[in-house]
Amino acid sequence: MGNRQQPRNQTRVPVRIFGTDCHGRIFSEKVSTENVSRFGVELSGVQAELKTDEIIGLTYGQTKAHFRVKWVGEAGSPRVGRVGLMSLSPEKPFWDFALSETTADSFSEDSHERRLYPRLKCTTSVEIYPSDQPTPIRARTSDISLGGCFVEMSNPLPKGTEARIAIWVKDLKLWAKAQVVSSVPGFGVSVKFIAMSDQEKSQLQEFLDSQVRLAVRP
Repeated sequence: MGNRQQPRNQTRVPVRIFGTDCHGRIFSEKVSTENVSRFGVELSGVQAELKTDEIIGLTYGQTKAHFRVKWVGEAGSPRVGRVGLMSLSPEKPFWDFALSETTADSFSEDSHERRLYPRLKCTTSVEIYPSDQPTPIRARTSDISLGGCFVEMSNPLPKGTEARIAIWVKDLKLWAKAQVVSSVPGFGVSVKFIAMSDQEKSQLQEFLDSQVRLAVRP
């Protein structure tokens, strides 16, 4: 395990996880937390077959949010059935008990970011054009990178769906060919860009750089 910066509460409470497993099957099951921080949670008793970087939903009481899978305990190891999740909305209160306030916790089994293009929390409008639908799906992102984005929608597209996607960046409309790589009922889809022109990729990078500068501006 990597060095943790966020102290975790050793707290066992029942929660429900739901989403799409690594075989594309929808699941929903009751599990238990092992330890919790503002930025993530470790679960035990997980039966669904998950893989790292997938996005799943988690419900605690009447509160629900989506989390990214950061690690999965290997079959046959003492950690089988355990999963580490990272919150995609750490700024929003989720748990109804006190948590320590300090820096971010990776909830990862290693110290490096698995994603080739780390995603930036960013809300912008998108239009998705699936080949089997005559009209576009209008939605918004919750995070975005050069490699993809998470699109919020209550009735998400199935995993594996390919579509054209238009991303509004200020007054520009950038186009990409995309594929749904994970689908979370009630939350949305994680989309991977599989084709984008060099010019539009450069414009997207400029936009992401501007958002980073705004985030760190004193």
